[in-house]
Amino acid sequence: MLLHHGEDANRLFRADWSVAVHLELEDSYSTPEEDEPLRKFLAGEPDDYAWFAGWANVVRDAAGSGKIVRRVRVVTEPHTDYTRFALHIAQLNAEAGEDVRYIPRHTVDPALLGADDWWIFDDSLVAFSVFTPTGVGAGLATTTDPAITAHIRTIRDRLWPQAIPHTEYAVTTAAQ
Repeated sequence: MLLHHGEDANRLFRADWSVAVHLELEDSYSTPEEDEPLRKFLAGEPDDYAWFAGWANVVRDAAGSGKIVRRVRVVTEPHTDYTRFALHIAQLNAEAGEDVRYIPRHTVDPALLGADDWWIFDDSLVAFSVFTPTGVGAGLATTTDPAITAHIRTIRDRLWPQAIPHTEYAVTTAAQ
């Protein structure tokens, strides 16, 4: 495996691929650039979302070149504060061109999920999210190992069809 971080990790999203799918399994992430936006969200304060522009541009560029960017979030219900925040921010993901979907954790067998967050680019490159012991993102560890990529494809192919689109899930959870 190779560890990519910073600009090196960003290059993965500009590489030659057609479909990228991301699996998120955590109910909370410790992302320093989201600390203040999360605080504002919880306090009901306005946000200009300038901090989100970098990712939005990556997705917009990918979508503009015909690439498909998908994300599946496996979430615990009731939601954590972070999950509520991420659900709110997902509208920005969607506006940039990312298809964000949700699976309530209680509806899926944990054995089918694995233990790691990952990206799969097309069917051949897997990038596992790497976190520090305190939960801060430390980059992406990539592999093209056929056994690992086959396993991740299996997870992706099981989860994507049952994942609930953001707009539908947001309406359902707002009513709760």
